[in-house]
Amino acid sequence: MKKERALAKLEEEWQALLQTWEEEAMKALPLILEGKPLPRYMGIDAFNARKQESRKHLSLGQIEEELPATHKKLLNYLQKVPESAFGIPRFIKRLRLDTFGHYREHASQISTWRAKLGY
Repeated sequence: MKKERALAKLEEEWQALLQTWEEEAMKALPLILEGKPLPRYMGIDAFNARKQESRKHLSLGQIEEELPATHKKLLNYLQKVPESAFGIPRFIKRLRLDTFGHYREHASQISTWRAKLGY
């Protein structure tokens, strides 16, 4: 995947769903480029429970402000990453899992849920 295509795909799916794992991408992608191991999540349910607990004190407004700020931080980081990084399978796989692939997964779930409610 070319850098330009990856950035376009990321932005396309971001517009479809403003809910991200981009914080996780910002932790993982630099480690991948440094050849370091990634942290273990101990299962997706445990990860989600920890994230929910760590953010329960935030208001909806705070979360809404945090999302575009994190997205912008990720885009700025990716703009600085060399083109060669986008040819590293582990890097692009993690980018896909934490961003455009993840957006698509939940956008589909939300669309199905909304359709059932008649929206």
